[in-house]
Amino acid sequence: MTQRAAALDGLPLLEDLGDLKGCRVLVRTDFNVPMMDGPEGRVIADDLRIRSTLPTLEWLVGQGAIVVCCSHMDRPKDGFDTALSLVPVGRRLAELIDGVEILENLRFDPRETANDETFVAELIEGFDAYVNDAFGASHRKHASVVGPPKFLPSAAGRLLEREVEVLGGLLLDPKRPFVAIVGGAKVADKLGVLKSLSTKADAIIVGGGMAFTFLAAQGRSVGGSLLDESRLEECRGLLDGPAEIILPTDIVGLEPGSSFGPGAQDGEVRMFEGDLEKGWIGLDVGPQSAALFSKAIAEAGTILWNGPMGAFEDARFSAGTRQVGEAVAASPGTSVVGGGDSARAVEEFGLADQIDFLSTGGGASLEFLEFGDLPALDALRNAPNAPRRS
Repeated sequence: MTQRAAALDGLPLLEDLGDLKGCRVLVRTDFNVPMMDGPEGRVIADDLRIRSTLPTLEWLVGQGAIVVCCSHMDRPKDGFDTALSLVPVGRRLAELIDGVEILENLRFDPRETANDETFVAELIEGFDAYVNDAFGASHRKHASVVGPPKFLPSAAGRLLEREVEVLGGLLLDPKRPFVAIVGGAKVADKLGVLKSLSTKADAIIVGGGMAFTFLAAQGRSVGGSLLDESRLEECRGLLDGPAEIILPTDIVGLEPGSSFGPGAQDGEVRMFEGDLEKGWIGLDVGPQSAALFSKAIAEAGTILWNGPMGAFEDARFSAGTRQVGEAVAASPGTSVVGGGDSARAVEEFGLADQIDFLSTGGGASLEFLEFGDLPALDALRNAPNAPRRS
């Protein structure tokens, strides 16, 4: 079995839906796009998630199907909220493809997140088939994600298919050396995927706020940096594990009592090559660390990146993330960026077109890499039209 076939084993694809001429098809999309205020109301700041679903929508329309999309937008607290309406998404969708409709924000009804089967029944009424192309929502056991495959012929859309193919390939047979880069703020959020990757990757580069719990586990003083003392033993276990853990050797810190973030300017910024002084907050990896990380990346056959190396939204602490992004983009190895802030970083730094695969899922990517499966994929494999597993 090929690597692609193994990753997609048992998953129904669009071709498994049969003749769709005149059929009504419900497509679960992830149109949870960033919005901003415009002169005439709310407008879309980035339509990447809409454009990413076009191959699926165009294929379905080309087969003669009547296509209706459904999606969530953020987390409404109490029913309808004009600021979270999908009306602007519908306008943009109409500009990109003719004849495709979209329902209102699924989460305006609390039964969506409760996975209520009465909501599933109402949602699929009048439809002949279902397609999931919302990888970014596929780790949720929500009604529109796991419900329809119980009742309708179902399939993974092109985007979902590609996500599973690429991320599944990382787990099954990556080209060596396989180097994972994991950053972000909270170590607790990433320990599961780190443990999984430690058995599959040859080396794991750890940056961002989560690196300080690892550094503390080595006995280093981290000043006032983010530290989760309850996770020290787990970090020590990973340091002694099968994969090489590459940690920062120098840190860019901000003096105590100062603020950071977009546009912030207060406080002294200092480089620390050893322990951080009391109260100082580490907010980026230093140039020595970035060079060390870049060397490992340049020698990799496969690279997975999830999470920034520092508080890159503050220009004073963006250099580490930028240098790592440039190394990933320049590497001859296969590069995969796993959604979330790391995907936003490569977009902001103008590197996206140099990445082999840019995942649309943040939490979904992490959960898939940790467990090798997602609730939505399991639901699709149990759809009435799903192919037998080999």
